[in-house]
Amino acid sequence: MSTNLITPGLVALDLPGTDRAQVTRALIDLLVAEGRVTSAEGFLADVQEREAKMATGMPGGIGLPHARSAHVVAPSLAVGRVPAGVDFGAPDGPATLVFLIAAPAEGDADHLKILASLARRLVHESFRDSLRAAPDAETVAEIVTREVVAS
Repeated sequence: MSTNLITPGLVALDLPGTDRAQVTRALIDLLVAEGRVTSAEGFLADVQEREAKMATGMPGGIGLPHARSAHVVAPSLAVGRVPAGVDFGAPDGPATLVFLIAAPAEGDADHLKILASLARRLVHESFRDSLRAAPDAETVAEIVTREVVAS
């Protein structure tokens, strides 16, 4: 992959927000600022269409919105910590960690590979805790790169 999946610029440590649309939009804005997404509104519509099909909340306080989109120029992962929690439809309650996977429309294999690799790590409480305790965006990006991308 020529572009790093995640960079410190794609990490938000203390996202405000009380609903999934607000939190998702804040992460999309990071993707736009980093040149990974060409249209915030277009990608948000694609993510919301995907969310309408099935909730993307996972046990352990995880939100995992994702979509393939013509508005995405490179496979990317934006991560946000939401201290107040936001409902992504998980059976055990609100998400305090949100991972937005953005994949180009033609990137089906990349999208599924990222999703599967991330999901395998997220079942481990130690991985989730390390992200919640990380002191800065650089550390979050490093942990995700080491545990998800390199594995």
